Amino acid sequence: MKALRFTLIIPLLLFAISCKKSANNPTASVTTDEAMDMAVGAISANSFGFASVADNISANAQNVNSVNGGGQAVNSTGTASVHQACGTTVADSLNFNGSNSAVTFTAFYKYMRTLNCNANNQPDNLINSITFHGSFDGPRLSSTDSGTSTVTIGGLSSSATNFVINGTYTRNGAFNSKVGSKASGNSTVVITASNVTLSKPGRAVVSGSAVITVSGTAPSGAFNFTGNLVFNGNNQATLTIGTNVYLVNLLTGAYTKK
Repeated sequence: MKALRFTLIIPLLLFAISCKKSANNPTASVTTDEAMDMAVGAISANSFGFASVADNISANAQNVNSVNGGGQAVNSTGTASVHQACGTTVADSLNFNGSNSAVTFTAFYKYMRTLNCNANNQPDNLINSITFHGSFDGPRLSSTDSGTSTVTIGGLSSSATNFVINGTYTRNGAFNSKVGSKASGNSTVVITASNVTLSKPGRAVVSGSAVITVSGTAPSGAFNFTGNLVFNGNNQATLTIGTNVYLVNLLTGAYTKK
């Protein structure tokens, strides 16, 4: 498994137990900014979000090469690598923990990768079926999560100038916020990605878009937010939730309201 190139970790809500002014408010409603924290967490690589998945599957796709005698190699170009024939599925996994940009995290990802080839028996795309679980703690949010993702990455042929990713990423978790009304509860974040384009061979996200929904329950009741994400290049993206527009750093998960 290749090392992640960019790591966008979601700023997670930390469960803070104290009294009086520092205690979480059990009746607090989830604000737009708190929903933004959950969305950015599901996007950022340093919170094992969609961006880290995109980088990982593109790093893997970059190493799909023809092998003497037929078949393709996944994860390595050496003769001792795991060979994968067209139309077959192989399992892969990633287990990591650490800290980055004031976020502490631990995560486990399991991949099932199906290789599809073109009429000339050359690699064309990989369908990645993913399950994951983990936890993270950041300056604004802490969360324990699990989820699934099904994404297809195209552009594997040598003539393609970019990788292109389409698919969904779903993350379910229990969250605690450290900011605003300090809401807590359960959340579901769904990212539906459309034509997310990564450069070859650098794997930088250069364009694409996604629809993001953030929903769940808190002591004050249910909440539901929908946002539109546009990848701007240079590790930046713009996320619009309602009338609020945020500029997101995909590497650190930091954001500013415009």
